[in-house]
Amino acid sequence: MSRTDERGFTLIEMMIVVAIIAILVAILVPNFMRARAQAQTAACEANLKEIATALEEYQTDHEAYPNVTSATNVTSTDPNLGQYLRQTPLDPVDPTGFYQYQVANYNTGTASYTIICPGQHDPATLTAIGGGTSATHIQYASGTGFTAVASQ
Repeated sequence: MSRTDERGFTLIEMMIVVAIIAILVAILVPNFMRARAQAQTAACEANLKEIATALEEYQTDHEAYPNVTSATNVTSTDPNLGQYLRQTPLDPVDPTGFYQYQVANYNTGTASYTIICPGQHDPATLTAIGGGTSATHIQYASGTGFTAVASQ
């Protein structure tokens, strides 16, 4: 058996294959990370809408918003919103944090509320809602909608 009959890949061929795979990974991983960050932001916006719907349902049933002038955690045991939420909404960016809401002028015709997201989002995913390069959080305000803010 001579050396010319041996079959297999040379070191150069193996290095070229590894280099091609490394280039593909370098191109694809950032795209997947961005898609994940965009999905987290979209899920957070959906949670904020769900909490806003619970506040509106509360207002419909009681003809006033809850009397919470300081930031209150949104939980399924919340005496105001607990019955309107199936489960406690969890922020996909910070599952240990709680969404918070507060109400201004709770018993007047000009009452408004603000719901705050606990997690720090990728600023690039907040540009659609007016976020600048320093915006990392999302909040929802009645009458205004979504806004991106720099800090809580």
